[in-house]
Amino acid sequence: MDKFSKNKPAFVPFAESAIWQLNRDYYEETGIDAWRSGVVPHHMTSNSMVGRTYAELILALLHDVAEQGSVNDTVYILELGAGHGRLAFHILQHLEKLIQIHKEKLPPYCYILSDIVEEDLVFFKNHLQLKKFFDQGILDVAYFDAVNTKEIKLRHADITIEAGELKQPIVALGNYFFDSLPVDLFRIQDHEMVSCDVSVMTTLDPEVGDSTSIINSIKLAYQNTPVVMPFYDDPIENEILSEYLNKGLNTYLFFPRKSMHCLDNIAKLSEKGLMALSMDKGFHEILDIDNKPVPDVIKHGSFSFWVNYHALGAYCKKKGGRSLFPKYSTFHIELACFMMLDDSGGYSHTVSAYERFVNDFGPDDFDTIKKLAYKNAFDLELFEIIALIRLAAYDSSFFMKLLPRIKVLIKKISIEDRRRLSQVLRQVGYFYFHIGEPMDVAYAIGGLYYDLGFYEEALTCFQTSVLNYGPKEDTYHNCALCYYQLRMDIQFADILNESKQKFPNSPRIRTLEKLDLSAE
Repeated sequence: MDKFSKNKPAFVPFAESAIWQLNRDYYEETGIDAWRSGVVPHHMTSNSMVGRTYAELILALLHDVAEQGSVNDTVYILELGAGHGRLAFHILQHLEKLIQIHKEKLPPYCYILSDIVEEDLVFFKNHLQLKKFFDQGILDVAYFDAVNTKEIKLRHADITIEAGELKQPIVALGNYFFDSLPVDLFRIQDHEMVSCDVSVMTTLDPEVGDSTSIINSIKLAYQNTPVVMPFYDDPIENEILSEYLNKGLNTYLFFPRKSMHCLDNIAKLSEKGLMALSMDKGFHEILDIDNKPVPDVIKHGSFSFWVNYHALGAYCKKKGGRSLFPKYSTFHIELACFMMLDDSGGYSHTVSAYERFVNDFGPDDFDTIKKLAYKNAFDLELFEIIALIRLAAYDSSFFMKLLPRIKVLIKKISIEDRRRLSQVLRQVGYFYFHIGEPMDVAYAIGGLYYDLGFYEEALTCFQTSVLNYGPKEDTYHNCALCYYQLRMDIQFADILNESKQKFPNSPRIRTLEKLDLSAE
């Protein structure tokens, strides 16, 4: 790879630039804090509604596999660059609920959380909310480098999956993933093509600066090299590249060769092939990749580029597979399905599920509804908020955005709506996955439960808050109030004594001593 330049530019092919290593360095340096801090966006592709969408698609594939008579061997689901683990939790929670209502015998499955960052893998393995899935044998963790890894070493089951070993199709999930893999860059104009070499320049000293500061400081300079065909060793890659040249485009073109290799390597793990699901900012129609300007680095702690789903779809087709793309124009993000499978013309349940849960109304549509809800939050009535939270599959981040309006509305809540809201709160808690963000969802739910008079539920939430964020004055105060309301006098006395020791100067804790335990 090239070195960073401070003065004289040093040009190398785009896919070999030092920026890709810089991206890896950023995630290895920051670990789970990349998402915990909110610097790297993830909600759009990792919310509960996305988890339900993926669960429906995975369930449909399990039905297709079962109809083929394969119900004994395990279907592995490999999440690439899992990062924070929230998407996996949502998928597994939704799959658990969906499978319970189906009577047909389905093949077993195992979800693999993979990453290149060791800290993230340790975080997954030790997370209390994931423990039940590890115990059930339906969750594992593995180091997986999308560019180089050709086998999967499962750390929990202590087995290695090698090429050709799997008897069932393997599923790969790549959300906000392919936008960070090395890509080749070309310039097409007037039926001529050049390869774009790049020089990465920074005003900082790369030897001492942290990756975040360096990423924020980098500037890219380009120079062109004429393309002589065949450009690649692989004939399929050359075919796709030549087809772009013959389409009369006038554009800068990303060519996701490393992503193609990644899909191919994963597909080779199974004798039945691969189904890959990917959600990202990208384009699958040729009209959308024409007239693209010089690429700009999209910085968000790390960096990313748009994904050429059109090229990945062409590669999938030339390998004998088929691709499912949104039939209608998207506004924010695309969800692509690549079926590099034996008899990819089958799998009718999977195709039907894509039509229903992506084309009819999918995550991109929900993102529009979400933005509309945020914009009009303080004009919403409670029944509208409840419907929206249900539409969001009880996503906790969506709930937190609407929480200020809910607090206003429950001041005059009916008995019927009190029950309805409590049902919503129960589901929001069920689908909440803790990664240590500043927002304390359990505490917020507990406060609403308390105001609604559901003191047992409130106490459970406040105890969860203590587990997640440690002892805090407000949380201990609220736990004590719950014990008081529940007439649990011994527990009230215990937590009062503990609170006075932990927060000896707290006026709020002192007010608890004035409560009359003999009151009816």
